[in-house]
Amino acid sequence: MIKVATDFSPFPGSRYMSEGKHSGEEFRNNLLAPAFKKALEENKKVIVNLDGTAGYGTSFLEEIFGGLIRENNFDYTEVINRLEIISNEEDYLREDALEFIQDANEARNTDEATI
Repeated sequence: MIKVATDFSPFPGSRYMSEGKHSGEEFRNNLLAPAFKKALEENKKVIVNLDGTAGYGTSFLEEIFGGLIRENNFDYTEVINRLEIISNEEDYLREDALEFIQDANEARNTDEATI
């Protein structure tokens, strides 16, 4: 389980590391993608708990979740099946995250179709 507030920062930042501290790119590169790779190898799930932070920008969430597909090239079905998102404080964040994953997958499929 990755709890963003304690394992990363109670103050998530923007999308890219070049934009400042605690970015979505940093979270995905340093925590989420390695945990997801390990979960695949061990046939387990990754749980991401979004509760306990000061809030999230859309760009942070899109980068961490959509980025698994777009930047790390994980398989959409594996991401959907192996990623559990907890957000009891802001229940809409889970649905937003799933939309970011789906959108990244659709964009990838569109890009592949045009090649």
